[in-house]
Amino acid sequence: NVQPVSSSIPQEFSLSQNYPNPFNPMTNVKIQMSKGGFAKLTVFDITGKEVQVLVNEYLDAGTYNVNFDASEYSSGIYFYTLTAEGFSETRKMVLVK
Repeated sequence: NVQPVSSSIPQEFSLSQNYPNPFNPMTNVKIQMSKGGFAKLTVFDITGKEVQVLVNEYLDAGTYNVNFDASEYSSGIYFYTLTAEGFSETRKMVLVK
């Protein structure tokens, strides 16, 4: 589910907008880790209910692609949050079926 993209070390932590967006049923999220550490990438529905944990592990510094298969979820707005080493960011994505 988590695929390293580059071994170069990014300057900062970042959570990119998913691509494509809107999507059906697969999308990809890019995360950047400026240093190694525990990372958690979680998807929530519009009510704030956790629907899936995409990453919940130690990641080395680098850039990663994470795939999200939403084929079992209904159309709507979802949020995804990356929490890692004092960094936290949330973005919105739209599932259209």
